[in-house]
Amino acid sequence: MLKRQVRALLVEANFAGVAEVVRERRRALGSLVALTFDRDPEIGWRAVEAMGVASAAIADEDPDAVRELLRRLVWLLSEESGGVCWRAPEAMAEIVHRRPDLFADFVPIVVHLLQETAEEDLVHFRAGILWAIGRLGAVAVPHVEALVRAIVVALEHPDPQVRGMAVWALGQIGCRDVLAERPKLVDDHARVEWYEGGALTERTVAVIARRALGAPVT
Repeated sequence: MLKRQVRALLVEANFAGVAEVVRERRRALGSLVALTFDRDPEIGWRAVEAMGVASAAIADEDPDAVRELLRRLVWLLSEESGGVCWRAPEAMAEIVHRRPDLFADFVPIVVHLLQETAEEDLVHFRAGILWAIGRLGAVAVPHVEALVRAIVVALEHPDPQVRGMAVWALGQIGCRDVLAERPKLVDDHARVEWYEGGALTERTVAVIARRALGAPVT
């Protein structure tokens, strides 16, 4: 079964292996979308990363397949799809991050989710959208000016995951001055989920803030 094969590769964090499977069978992209729902959140995150790696691998030879995946992820953001993909913003950002030369037209779609998503849905999506903005980084800068205030407001959110991702986003889009004006962030020791290098770990809001500001991390 294709999904089982792809999951086994994700268990090993074998992203190159997943990309090879996608080269041979484009349907594996759909398996990656399904695996973002995996019961193991680390596998879900690895599926997001693998979508980026695999999409970059086939982008030159088959950009239409990647665009179709991106359009599907947009569709899966809606309840009308029948199965909302909660990691769709992160997956879209990961794909565009790796090939902004081909897929930058999806940047405003991702960025403006923060403004256009209904409040009741933002409960589920806010942290992920903020992570996605941070992942897009400099590519997102031309599109975020009107949304900076919404990101700044998120620094006061009661959910530490949201606060941490807001800090990450502001640091990545070059708004470090905003963070510097809020020194209490470097003393915020609430823990958040942090995915990096194929591993899901924990990091404090303070550590994210210190790194964003270029300060020593103790």
